[in-house]
Parts: sequence; C-alpha cells; structure tokens
Amino acid sequence: MKFRFYKYQGTGNDFIIADNREGQYSGLTTGQINKLCDRRYGIGADGLMLLNKREGYDFEMKYYNADGKEGSMCGNGGRCIVKFVSDLGIQKSLYHFLAIDGPHEARINGDGIVSLKMVDVNSVEKNHGDFVLNTGSPHIIKPVANLSKLDVYQKGHEIRYSKEFAEEGINVNFVEQLDEPDKIFVRTYERGVENETFSCGTGVTAAALVFYHNESGFNEVEVKTLGGKLAVEFDRVDGEFKNIWLCGPALKVFEGDLEIE
Repeated sequence: MKFRFYKYQGTGNDFIIADNREGQYSGLTTGQINKLCDRRYGIGADGLMLLNKREGYDFEMKYYNADGKEGSMCGNGGRCIVKFVSDLGIQKSLYHFLAIDGPHEARINGDGIVSLKMVDVNSVEKNHGDFVLNTGSPHIIKPVANLSKLDVYQKGHEIRYSKEFAEEGINVNFVEQLDEPDKIFVRTYERGVENETFSCGTGVTAAALVFYHNESGFNEVEVKTLGGKLAVEFDRVDGEFKNIWLCGPALKVFEGDLEIE
C-alpha cells in the first residue's frame, strides 16, 4: 500500500500525520504503525495521527503512540494536526475537532503560534510529595532540582513501571522551578514511547497547573522543554482549572510517500 505521509513537530515532539478523510489508512495495524514510527527502520516519530472526517466537527484526530497502540490525548499532536489542516488550505479563525478525550478548540495566530484548548481539570491528587492529574492523559509531576543532570529515562522508567502504575501506565514529568514563579523547566518520560521525548504537551500542561502562581483567576506559565518553549494559560477557580490553553509553535518538517506491507 502506498502511504502518503507528512512529518510535523511541536517543540521537538514529532509526529507522522496522514490524511485519512477517505478512510484509506483506517486498516493500519499496530505492527505497521510501530514500524512507521521506528527511527531506524521507518520514518521515525513519537506517534502517528490520522486526520478523519467527523460529522459536526471540522475533523477528528486519531492518535497512536510509537508502540502502535491507540493513545490518550496528545497536546503537541493536537497542535500539529491543526497546523496540518491549515496547511491543507482549511483556514478558520477557530477550529473545532474531536479527540479521544472529547471536543477541542484551537486557533493559529499571525506569528504561527498554535493554541489548543485542553480539557478542564477538576482535581489534583497528592502522591508522596508528588502530584497526579489527568490533562487528557495521566501524569505524575515530580518536583526536582538540577533537572538538566537527571537521568530521566532511568528514573521515569522506574516510576512508570512501579507496582502502582505498571498496569495502566503513566507519564512521568520532572519539573524544576526556574528563577521566576511563572517559569518552569519540564522533562518527560512518556508511556507508549517508553522513553524521554523532547516535549510533551499534556505533561507541560499538567506541570503548569501544579506550579500555578495565582491562587485564583488568570495564570500564564512559561515552560522550557528540551525541544523549545511553550506557554500554558488557564483560570484557577476554587481549586479547579478551566479555560486551559497550550500554546506554542508547530511546523512541517517534510513529506513523502512510502510503500508499506
């Protein structure tokens, strides 16, 4: 089968995207997706997305992790597929699309920054000095110092496969508070990729909510990742987080055709 693909990245979190509005790629297997995402034997990516038609929405986002299995919500993936749709010539001031965690809105500003509205977060659980929350995907937030020197793969793998989280899996975020209260540095071990990624949108969002600086009202947190900078804007009201937007760049890297079996 001829596979037409587009490679996009959002702060180094990279994805294969295919236009599946005619349904021609709906039969891709777990093994095929895993091979396409392989960085030695395939195109190479943290995940793969299919752009699908969906009545009542501009499109549907179908996301698969690099292991080939359907994944939970991917924030940077959501921003990248919105940029892909725009590059296809579908221009809108506000996009409405459906993902696995429900409806989303997105917009692209004049500087090319793609902003994605995330699901509301009603609770954050404390876990032995860390924090657990779901921003469309499950995350644990672990505050640390000297993050640049941390072995994220080893520590992240250890937590992700601990007795508490092994069965369902969890994304592990290590977060360092920078000099200003509204700036943090985040590194993430992602389940499904089973390694550190250059950036994780839902993880960055989760970290920003934990490191809020205004007890109530509007917050904006700037986030440094290995792949670049993101921003998370949100309202904190009575301990709940609403109107959450993940903002940052999303760019096409290349496109091509590949024969897959």
